[in-house]
Amino acid sequence: MKSVSRDSVYIIAEAGVNHNGQRELAFELINQAARAGADAVKFQTFNASKLASVTAPKALYQKTTTDAEESQQAMLRKLELPRDWHADLQAHAKDKGIEFISTAFDNDSLDFLGTLDIPFFKVPSGELVNGPLLWQFARTGKPLIVSTGMATLSEVEQGLAIITHALVNDQEPADMDDVWRCWSDGQARARLQGHVTLLHCTSQYPTPLAEVNLRAMDTLQQAFGLEVGYSDHTQGVLIPVAAVARGARVIEKHFTLDRSMPGPDHKASLEPAELADMIAQIRGLEQALGQPAKLPQPSEWDTRKAARQQVMVVRDISAGECFSRDDLSTARCGGGLPATALWGLVGAVATRSYRAGEAVE
Repeated sequence: MKSVSRDSVYIIAEAGVNHNGQRELAFELINQAARAGADAVKFQTFNASKLASVTAPKALYQKTTTDAEESQQAMLRKLELPRDWHADLQAHAKDKGIEFISTAFDNDSLDFLGTLDIPFFKVPSGELVNGPLLWQFARTGKPLIVSTGMATLSEVEQGLAIITHALVNDQEPADMDDVWRCWSDGQARARLQGHVTLLHCTSQYPTPLAEVNLRAMDTLQQAFGLEVGYSDHTQGVLIPVAAVARGARVIEKHFTLDRSMPGPDHKASLEPAELADMIAQIRGLEQALGQPAKLPQPSEWDTRKAARQQVMVVRDISAGECFSRDDLSTARCGGGLPATALWGLVGAVATRSYRAGEAVE
């Protein structure tokens, strides 16, 4: 999976439910994600009647972006990605040179996605604490990218413990004691390395800048020693670029063809040109981050020669005469002894004559 590579940040263009139930729109989202330079385009696979009960309320942001009187289940039913679209969308993505990903929200959807050649599974924030489904995600054996929106650090640890249990056991745990006993095994926990990437996330659409809490991404990395990334719901491209600067190895960002379209997620999404700009900025930043070593860069060598000062004499000096401190200064000479050699020359004997302004070899 490319996301665990140190070569470049893995960028997921999150189409999500922004296809609005329209097949042509789903295909065009793939076109735009590929054109923008994303590594993967991600949709959502679910059965609305299994994901939400008829009494489940909408989130506040969903009430403000869709019919407030409509139930969550009714809204989701219109946003389902039909199963018979998946293979065609995946083939289209492959033709465009981009990976097709979809997130499952129920066991049947996860089983269905398991029949497709998907390189990894993305666990959505809401399912981090859904132990039975999370366990099934882990049992697929696929690498996992796990979003942590709405979660406490202890809930993230619980999720990782459940994943660990699934990686080393064929049967579901009898209870959480089974899970925690497995978590206490260092060899079992080591199975997470290179297998799980944690995404910091704030599950608000759009996310206010004051609630991004980007330093929490550092906390996830320090607490669990796993690769980290950022799933972004802010407006604009500043925060995902900043996340890369802080060490994110995966970036996920919602996008749409048009923010004015009806639907719950469009208003918190980038339009195609903005997505392309975000990716271009991230790729530029990757180049700028460079390597940890502090060394002159190839383009600096000429400037280094021109910009650094050397030791020079400020008056005529005869051969055999001793240099005093007042005889010596520094200036850009293009050659000669470095400025730090000045102190060691005080009291030394000139081996030849010097003209005022001449560099000392």
